[in-house]
Amino acid sequence: MKRRIAAALCPAVLGLAASAAFSAGSGNAAGDARVASSIKTIMASMIDPSADALWGAVGTVVDKDQGIVELRPKTPAEWRDLRQAAIRMREGANLLTIEADLAQDESIDNVVSAARARFGTIDILVNNAGVGQATLRSDNRTNPIKFWEVTPEQWKLFVAVHTNAPMALSRALVHDMMRQRWGRIVNVTTSLGTMIRDGSPTYGPSKAALEAFSAIMAKDLAGTGVTVNVIVPGGLTNTGMIPAEVPYAREDMIQPEVMVPPLQWLLSEAASGVTGRRFLGVHWDPALPPEEAAAKAGAPVAWTDIATMPIEPPRRG
Repeated sequence: MKRRIAAALCPAVLGLAASAAFSAGSGNAAGDARVASSIKTIMASMIDPSADALWGAVGTVVDKDQGIVELRPKTPAEWRDLRQAAIRMREGANLLTIEADLAQDESIDNVVSAARARFGTIDILVNNAGVGQATLRSDNRTNPIKFWEVTPEQWKLFVAVHTNAPMALSRALVHDMMRQRWGRIVNVTTSLGTMIRDGSPTYGPSKAALEAFSAIMAKDLAGTGVTVNVIVPGGLTNTGMIPAEVPYAREDMIQPEVMVPPLQWLLSEAASGVTGRRFLGVHWDPALPPEEAAAKAGAPVAWTDIATMPIEPPRRG
C-alpha cells in the first residue's frame, strides 16, 4: 500500500513557504523505513529548530539507504539540487516541492490541490512550519523581546504560520484519512517551557495554541484510525535558525538528528494505537525497542496530565 506524505514548511526569512509531498511504501519494515527516509527530505531551515530538525538527519538516514550526501535546501537553487538528487535515486516522481506563503489562506488550497493532483489521497501530514524569534531580533536570547515591542503584523504572522496553517491543512486532508480509516498527523510544537519563556512573546503562545489544538484533534479523531501526536527536540537545537549571537557552543546544543527516531516510529504501523502524545527527541533512546523508547520520551500531549477541567452544572433533561 502506498502512503502519501505531506508537510507544511515556511522559510519565513524568504517570505515563502514550501510544501512537499512524498509517496512512500508502508505496511512493512522496509516500507516504514522508506517513509521515514522520504519525510526527512522535508525541511524549513533557519526558521524553527523543530522544523529544521526533521531535515537535519537526512544525510545520516538517507545516506545509509539511498546514498544521498546531506542536503539542506534554503534557496530555490538548493531545492533544485534536491529534486535532481531525487531523480538520480529514481524517486523524482515521488517528490513534489511547492513554494507558497502559508500565512495566506489561499495558499492552503493551492498546496493541497497540487499534492492531490500528483499523488491522490494524502495519508500523512507533518505540520512543521515555523517562524523563529530571531526573525524579529537576532540577539533575542541576550536581549529578550518584550510583548509590547511586537507589531500587530508580526503577531499575525506567527499565529498564521504556527496555528492557522496547521488547522487549515489538517481540515483539508483529514476527511480522506477518516474515509480510509488510516492517517497520521504529526505536529511540531515546542518545549512547554519555551511556550512561557520570556523573550518569546510570539513564538511561545502561537506554538502553545498548536499544542492545545493537537489535544483536541486527537480526541475528535479517536477511533477513526487517524492518530495525532506532537514531537519536539526538547530544547535549544543546533540549526541554521540559531544566530551566531547566542552565548552557547554549537556542540553543546541538542543535535537535530534526535527528531528522526520518534518520527519514524509515529509514521509506522507499530504506532497505530498511539495518539494524543508528545515526544521529546532528546529523551528518545534509539538503543531501546521503539515502544520502550516511546514510554521514556513520551507524555500526554499539551498539559493534559495536570489540567483541571472546568466545573459545569448538571445538564437539564
